[in-house]
Amino acid sequence: MDGMQELSGRVAVVTGAASGIGRALAQRFVDEGMKVALADVETGALEEARRELAQTGQVIAVPTDVAQADAVQSLAEATLEAFGRVHVVCNNAGVWAGGLSWEAPLSDYEWVLGVNTWGVIHGVRTFVPILLAQGEPGWVVNTVSMAGVTAAPLSAAYFMSKHAALALSESLYHELETREEPVGVSVLCPEVIDTAISRADRNRPPHLKRGADDENPTHETVEAALREFTSQGLDPSAMAERVVAGVRAGRFYLLSEEGGTWRASCNTRLEDIRLARNPTFQMTGAN
Repeated sequence: MDGMQELSGRVAVVTGAASGIGRALAQRFVDEGMKVALADVETGALEEARRELAQTGQVIAVPTDVAQADAVQSLAEATLEAFGRVHVVCNNAGVWAGGLSWEAPLSDYEWVLGVNTWGVIHGVRTFVPILLAQGEPGWVVNTVSMAGVTAAPLSAAYFMSKHAALALSESLYHELETREEPVGVSVLCPEVIDTAISRADRNRPPHLKRGADDENPTHETVEAALREFTSQGLDPSAMAERVVAGVRAGRFYLLSEEGGTWRASCNTRLEDIRLARNPTFQMTGAN
């Protein structure tokens, strides 16, 4: 499908909008003259984002736990009540937990998959029928990460969740294309971005918190490394630019730039699969 050229006056929904990439997406959409529904589980930061963005645009804030289907449904209802339509849906909320795959508690898997995979599932199941019923050009942007097209140790739940979100997005793309629907799909695949994802535990539900017995030196080492890694990452505004350009161009894969270590790792993995050789571990950097 051709891209969406005209964004002004249209309505966007952004999950994970209180900080990081989501906050940058919301700002970029407001700058384009769009009305924006901001969703996040962190209510204080969400309200702060609403106040800031309301100075120059039309926005609403809807506290939302994307891991819960009824919460995403409520987000859709609030958006339609406020703005009457919806055109661009960014399923962007994401969390991370690290450590060895066999040592990670089940709560890590449940939490990370709940937000990163089920959050996208709920977004697709809730908003795609609305987009189709409107009969207007629309777009779904799922934040997948370069983790969705690579593989690495010490972050199994995160990489799993992103691979699953990519597979869902590819299936959705084929379904909409074969039906010749006016709704497009993109997957945003950020490299390392300067966000607070290393502190995602601040929003972890109490029933999924790690217990004292779940902590181990590997987990602590990986978390410290991620904090250092993300502090060297790109500004989130670069991802907002990538999304707007991608939606206008009608591109599905919004990947890191060619020549960087993440694209090299992706290409190596694809070559491993093509040649049916054992997986190659390739270090990645900030780019």
